[in-house]
Amino acid sequence: MNDSIYKRIHQNPRFHELVAKRERFAWILSAIMLGLYVAFILIIAFEPQVLGTKISEGSPITWGIPAGVGLILSAFVLTGIYVQRANGEFDEMNKEILKEAQQ
Repeated sequence: MNDSIYKRIHQNPRFHELVAKRERFAWILSAIMLGLYVAFILIIAFEPQVLGTKISEGSPITWGIPAGVGLILSAFVLTGIYVQRANGEFDEMNKEILKEAQQ
């Protein structure tokens, strides 16, 4: 692509809308993940008995194990949510912006 196409893309208000939407969505998902991690660490710091409680009588597994696994899985889920939206809405907007710029 040449410089004139880059300029047209950068001047396109839909490009700025795409950038803003993508950034806002990424920050929201990041804040959710950070909140989950902070909550987990705060529980460990101030209420360790909660995650140290056994799931059932005689079980060697405490509530901390499924909570930790859930925290890790939530990262995969949030990544999947981002990828789904990026491959759908964001890619579609990107294609439209490129098509407009090349005309």
